[in-house]
Amino acid sequence: MTAFSPEQPPDPTASLVRSVRRIAQAIDVRSREIARLTGLTLPQLLVLQSIRAMGEVSTSAISRDVSMSPPTVVAVLDRLEAHGMIVRYRSTTDRRIVHARLTDQGRDALTTAPGFLRADALARWSALPLDQKQALADAMEMLSALMAAEPPDRDAVSAPA
Repeated sequence: MTAFSPEQPPDPTASLVRSVRRIAQAIDVRSREIARLTGLTLPQLLVLQSIRAMGEVSTSAISRDVSMSPPTVVAVLDRLEAHGMIVRYRSTTDRRIVHARLTDQGRDALTTAPGFLRADALARWSALPLDQKQALADAMEMLSALMAAEPPDRDAVSAPA
């Protein structure tokens, strides 16, 4: 067994991996809580919220908004439509485009659904100064770009804050 040596600084990569693991675990726990309370998965809830925010919207616009692939969004929309939470219809100007809109049942589900952050986490987030919120949002954006399957724009990652 090796003891921690004060001469050796902690490994930032290991710290990052532990933090990402804790975040992933918290998201998994919250996702299961939301599913138990609402019967909706986190992707379903994200898609419903996207439709509510954008109105009658195309599948590709939802895909961009929620950062899911178009086939994944179509599968989520299939389930939401089967549960009566959305309706889909073809565009009158371009029959290749499919739009989705919320039904009353979908709006009701969103009204009663809990937020992504638990109340205690939301209170801590709300108490942060705006500059810290922005710094965290920027850091998470950079981290998600670094972890993405496609390499991020080098200028965006290396640009000074």
